Amino acid sequence: MAEELLEFELLNRAFFEERINARPSEFYSRAGVDSAIQTAMHQARQDQAYQYLIRVEGELVGRVNLSQVRRQHFHSASLGYRIGERFNGKGYAKQAVSLALQKAFETHELQRVEACARPENQASVHVLLANGFVQYGYSKRSFELHGQWFDTVHFERHSH
Repeated sequence: MAEELLEFELLNRAFFEERINARPSEFYSRAGVDSAIQTAMHQARQDQAYQYLIRVEGELVGRVNLSQVRRQHFHSASLGYRIGERFNGKGYAKQAVSLALQKAFETHELQRVEACARPENQASVHVLLANGFVQYGYSKRSFELHGQWFDTVHFERHSH
């Protein structure tokens, strides 16, 4: 699995880094991916975060995660996802988010999932709205990428 994940991340590195901040350079090695997998497994055991690979007919097409799990008083998490460049526009993100929400609310018994998107990323906004997320906020100049500041739109989805 580590080799496949490393290949996926290397293949899509430039595409992802156009939209989100770069991972540390040491991530892009077998040892870096192995360490990330161990960290993800530890975080899942500690109920801190959950990461899932997105596969279509066995092929790795993306990742979806529930991070920043907060239990006491909140029972919430933050949603994130990334789809490989050649798999964009095929509905995989929409389906993956739907499955991640099912895991969040049924398996992990969360009550609320939050997500953010840049307003110009209409594809991501569409994925969230199509999965029942509702906008609850808008932050100006709250996300820096390559020295430029961007606004973010804040969404939430509740279990009921």
